Amino acid sequence: MARGSTPTGRDGEWARHWSYAGVPGLDLLRARYVRHTFPRHSHEGFVLAAVRRGIEDLRMPDGTVSVLPGSVVMINPEVPHSAHAGVPEGWSYGTLYPSRELVADVAAEITTLRGTVGFAETIVHDPDTARLVHEVHLAAEAGNALAADTAFRLAIARMLRRHGRSLPARGPLPAAARTAALAREILADRMTDPPSLERLAHELGTSPFALLRAFKAAYGMPPHTWLTNARVRRAQHLLNTGTAPADAAVMVGFTDQPHLNRHFTRIVGVPPGAYRRERARTYKTAGTVPS
Repeated sequence: MARGSTPTGRDGEWARHWSYAGVPGLDLLRARYVRHTFPRHSHEGFVLAAVRRGIEDLRMPDGTVSVLPGSVVMINPEVPHSAHAGVPEGWSYGTLYPSRELVADVAAEITTLRGTVGFAETIVHDPDTARLVHEVHLAAEAGNALAADTAFRLAIARMLRRHGRSLPARGPLPAAARTAALAREILADRMTDPPSLERLAHELGTSPFALLRAFKAAYGMPPHTWLTNARVRRAQHLLNTGTAPADAAVMVGFTDQPHLNRHFTRIVGVPPGAYRRERARTYKTAGTVPS
């Protein structure tokens, strides 16, 4: 088990989610999951993942894909997805979570892409890039910033050159999408005391089912699921600054720390306490890393 990784006590599952100071703007997750299931959620930044053993079933808006060793997953910001094991033995993988700004910097240097940059594919078979993803993890765990940054930029550059595209610019929103956007703003502003679906619809001058349809069409999940995801995201930002999990739970609208623990662990992949501890650590030497 990797130094700093968190055992779950279930079927040999373990996970480590951390931020490496040697590559600012990059978070990392390395894990083995068997029974863990990621619910529908999205990320502020990008997701670049490579399975090392087993199979991960990844559900995207356009269907489910099975991620095998040698494949690389690329998920653009704010794209809803969920995941679970595709075989009884689960899956082991490494994931990179680069910020939008970090990917945009690489794109500006090595491509002619303009505007908002993203990836045109969700999954590709590319063993060489998959190896680069794992090299980033190994170098970061060893405290080798030069190697980690190099492997990361090579991986992103390969994906951008082969699968990068300029994402469509947002034009004027249709009425239903504008309603969904307003609903999202209200939920974000009133995260600790959100209205019911009926009350929210009334405030926006629509019906509950019309709002539900508009919200799911705009964000790929119903309002209550989006709110849970938003609360977990805000909790992550609070934990990054050293806020205690119990305080973060109340500040984002969860009833108590166990409530935060349950949703945070499902979405992020590690408990909030382990997540916070990793951000307080400075790694200078490698631990024993599982294969």
